[in-house]
Amino acid sequence: MTATTVVHLLRHGEVDNPDRILYGRLPDFHLSETGERMAELAAGWFDGRDIAALYSSPLERARETAAPLAERTGLEVRLDDRLIESANKLEGRQVNGRSLRTDPSVLRHLYNPLKPSWGEPYGLIAARMVAVVKAVRKEAWGREAVCVSHQLPIWTARRAAERRRLWHRPDRRQCNLASVTSLTFEDQRLVSVGYTEPAAALYRAGPQVPGA
Repeated sequence: MTATTVVHLLRHGEVDNPDRILYGRLPDFHLSETGERMAELAAGWFDGRDIAALYSSPLERARETAAPLAERTGLEVRLDDRLIESANKLEGRQVNGRSLRTDPSVLRHLYNPLKPSWGEPYGLIAARMVAVVKAVRKEAWGREAVCVSHQLPIWTARRAAERRRLWHRPDRRQCNLASVTSLTFEDQRLVSVGYTEPAAALYRAGPQVPGA
């Protein structure tokens, strides 16, 4: 008999970041009030689903996004370093169109978009995300699980699952704030990838800070 297991990759909600820096793995970046509402909406989307396990990146914004779902399901949020944001040499800086064109301290890291040269290699991100998905799938066999992570790791995991090349244009990622990317498996075979945006009504107009 075939077992159907779903691993949901939930991106965290909006972060309080008034200086609009690329915060990456820096500590003490928490959800904004809007981000907290996004987390509640995302948690509500899972109502009625058979959630067997709940994991999160150790960063504050991810743990805070997982909290409403933990309250609804009664599950413990377990932290897994493999779900953490990708490493980035530009974290702590304001990264915008101007700095990408004129700031030498930024430009010197941008010589190879295929790796990428400015941060953790896509291959390493894919390896750790695929590993955690496999482990969580095994634990939640025949049921569903949620892993709270970040935009680039989730998008890289999706591209790896769909057997697409890992390098890509960052402005074309389909992984908005508090969005859910759902990987459905029959036994160990991926049969579908779903995507939904439970908090779409709260999205702000204008560009987002990358690498979040």
